[in-house]
Amino acid sequence: MRFEIIVSLVATMIISAILTPFVRKLAFRVGAVDTPNNRRVNKVPMPTIGGLAIFIAFTFSTMVLLRNQMPTKTLWGIFGGEVIIILTGIVDDIFELKPRQKVLGISLAALWVYFFAGVRMTSITLPFITVQLGWLSLPLTWLWILAITNAVNLIDGLDGLATGVSIISLSTMGITGMFFLNVGNVFISIMIFALVASCLGFLPYNFFPARIYLGDTGALFIGFMISVFSLFGLKNATFITVIIPVVILGVPITDTLYAILRRWLNKEPISHADKMHLHHRLMSLGLTHRQTVLVIYGIALIFSFISLLYPISSLWGSILLTIAVLIGLELFVETIGLVGKDRQPLLNGIKKVVKGTTSKNSH
Repeated sequence: MRFEIIVSLVATMIISAILTPFVRKLAFRVGAVDTPNNRRVNKVPMPTIGGLAIFIAFTFSTMVLLRNQMPTKTLWGIFGGEVIIILTGIVDDIFELKPRQKVLGISLAALWVYFFAGVRMTSITLPFITVQLGWLSLPLTWLWILAITNAVNLIDGLDGLATGVSIISLSTMGITGMFFLNVGNVFISIMIFALVASCLGFLPYNFFPARIYLGDTGALFIGFMISVFSLFGLKNATFITVIIPVVILGVPITDTLYAILRRWLNKEPISHADKMHLHHRLMSLGLTHRQTVLVIYGIALIFSFISLLYPISSLWGSILLTIAVLIGLELFVETIGLVGKDRQPLLNGIKKVVKGTTSKNSH
C-alpha cells in the first residue's frame, strides 16, 4: 500500500474524530436523541446520528483524498446508494420509521447501486457447474443487501458494539480482498480501509461510556457498505467467496438468524423487539456492559481468523471447516440460551449419548 494512501487513511480517521463532537451538537438540535426506556440500556438521553460523522469523513476521503484511486462511474454509483441510506437513517433517528418504511429505504439504495454501480451477483459456481443467475440476479442482490444491512443494525444495542464489530469485519474483508480473492479491484480494499478509518475516529466517542450513538444513520450506512463491498467479491460467486463474508460477519448474522428463529418459535412477528439478543444474553450471565462488548469483539475476531483460513484451504477442507464452525456456534448459542433456555437440542443429544455410553460402561 503506497505511503500517500496510508497518510490519507490517517487523515480520514482524524477528520472523523474532529467531526463527531459537531454531529453530537447537531443531534440535540434536530431532536435525534434516544430517551431511556425499558428496551434501552442508556440511563440519560443520548444523541444519535453519529453515523453522519462517519459518512462525511468517508465521503471526503473517497471523493477528495483518495479520488485518483477510484473509478468515477463506480464511485458515483455507490455514492447515490449511500445518500439514500443515510437519509433513511437520519429520518428514522429523528422521527422513528416503521420497519417496512426502513426496508423501502434500503431497497431503493440497493436498486440504485444495482443499476448505477453494477453491484450485483451474476453467477454462482458450484463444484462441476456454473449457474448464470439471469433475472435472479436482481432479487438475490437485493436480498443480500437487505439481510446484511439489517444484521448490522440489529447488533447496535450496546456502546461501541456495532462500530467495533464492523471495524473487525471490514478490516478482515479489506485484507482478504487485497491478498486472497484477486478481485481485480484494489480500489475496493482502499474504500474498505477508508471506512475502517472513519469508524476508528468515531469509536472513542462511542465506546462505553458512550457520548454519542451510531443511530440507524450509522448502523444502516455501515451495514449497507459492508453488503456492497462484499458483492464485489460475489459478482461471480463460488462456495469460498460466499462463505468468507458470511463467516466474517458471523456475529451480526448469527444474532439475526437466531432472533428470527426465536420469534418464529414463540409465534411472534419477526419485527417484534425483545431483550434476548446476544448482548442481552451475555449480560444476563453476569457480564458488565464493557465486558459484554469486549467478549463480542473477541467472538468477532475468532470469526475473522476462521475466515482467513478459507482461502488457504482445499474445497473439502473448507466444507469440514464450515461444519465445525456451525457445530461450535450451535453449542455456544444453546449454552447462553439465545433461542431460549429450554431449546437445547444439540446439548440434550450430547447428554443422552454421554449418559448412554457411561451407563453401559458402568455395568
